[in-house]
Amino acid sequence: MVETVSIDILSLLLVLSVAWVFGAVAERFGYPTMMGELFAGIAFGPALLGLLRPSELLSVLSELGVFLLMVYVGMEVDLRELFELGPQSLLIAFGAFVIPFGLGYAAGVWLGVSVGAALFLGLAMAATSLATKSRILADLELLDTRIANVLLGGALASDVGVLIAFAGVDSYVTAGTLDPVEIGVILLQAIGFFAATLLIGYRFLPVAWRYIERQRERYGFVDRTTAFTFALLVSLLFAQLATLADLHMIIGGFMAGMFLRQADVEPGLYEHMHTVMYDLAMGLFAPVFFVTVGFQITFDVFFDSFAVLAGLVAIAFLGKIIGSWLFSLPTSLTSREGLVVGFGMNGRGTVEIIIAQVAYEAGVIGAEMFSILVFIAIFTTALVPVTVTWGVRLLESADELVYVDSAATTED
Repeated sequence: MVETVSIDILSLLLVLSVAWVFGAVAERFGYPTMMGELFAGIAFGPALLGLLRPSELLSVLSELGVFLLMVYVGMEVDLRELFELGPQSLLIAFGAFVIPFGLGYAAGVWLGVSVGAALFLGLAMAATSLATKSRILADLELLDTRIANVLLGGALASDVGVLIAFAGVDSYVTAGTLDPVEIGVILLQAIGFFAATLLIGYRFLPVAWRYIERQRERYGFVDRTTAFTFALLVSLLFAQLATLADLHMIIGGFMAGMFLRQADVEPGLYEHMHTVMYDLAMGLFAPVFFVTVGFQITFDVFFDSFAVLAGLVAIAFLGKIIGSWLFSLPTSLTSREGLVVGFGMNGRGTVEIIIAQVAYEAGVIGAEMFSILVFIAIFTTALVPVTVTWGVRLLESADELVYVDSAATTED
């Protein structure tokens, strides 16, 4: 017993250490820490050196990692901003979802995989990552440009759309058949989940927060730690509601994060919650998740299915660019601006990896397809700084890089 605990602690120590070092190196070169953590899992895991291996403890922490990560992603989504997005961002988000999803699904059908696997493949192609784009745009000092406003707005809408679509695909895969009655039951469960979360989020959460704040003012025993505990309980409640509706718990975590942001919490309490959630997710649990994802990657795909890998990478890369560019044409953006927005929308990062992991653990896709999807996430995200930088230079040479006031909306 003691020996097992000692091994688990040593394994966790090593995983966090390599995640920290490789994540710092990735950041040093202008890439998300997630990419460094993935490479650490590949390098030290079974794929290469074999020094680190999966364990029950790492599996549990990994599940917590993806859950807390999605709570944090939800806290980054402002529903008010989502409803106020200009038509440009919404139209581009639609194009950046529909075209890659359709191409990914068609590719899955052509490869002869199951309908569920084809749907997950389409979702992975359609995925994007708001957090990744925010970091890259900040590093390139482009946050005060029109393309950044449209890109971030489109990524925000796309993140929400992909996760809602994920709930539908997850429901279909859970049903496992085309039986209309069973599909109808699953659909009603999903609708019931969203109805329950909307009711709790809009009606009960604000009341609960006001009560907590009154107790804090009157008696002083409700501190910031208590507020965070309450937020964590709300997140777990939403996760439980998701599982009761036969949805993945990450949908519950994402919805909880969104409503925690909208609950009009006293700024000091909310900032504490946000900070602690970020530190827990990014500093402890998410690194474990990404390193253990690296454990499951196999290099056999580069030898056995290189043509499939190359084809899906091309579909993923071009699908996002074409979808964003085509649907930017009716807007006030120039053709070049639409192209650069397409470059930026290509960074999939965290969301695609989570989708791939869920599909793999559910047995919908195999190790080969899982490795392909993770490679696509790494490859497309790695290309974003390069392609966006090239695109910005193109806009500057054509005098089409438009700067906007920080208070302006994407409709300006």
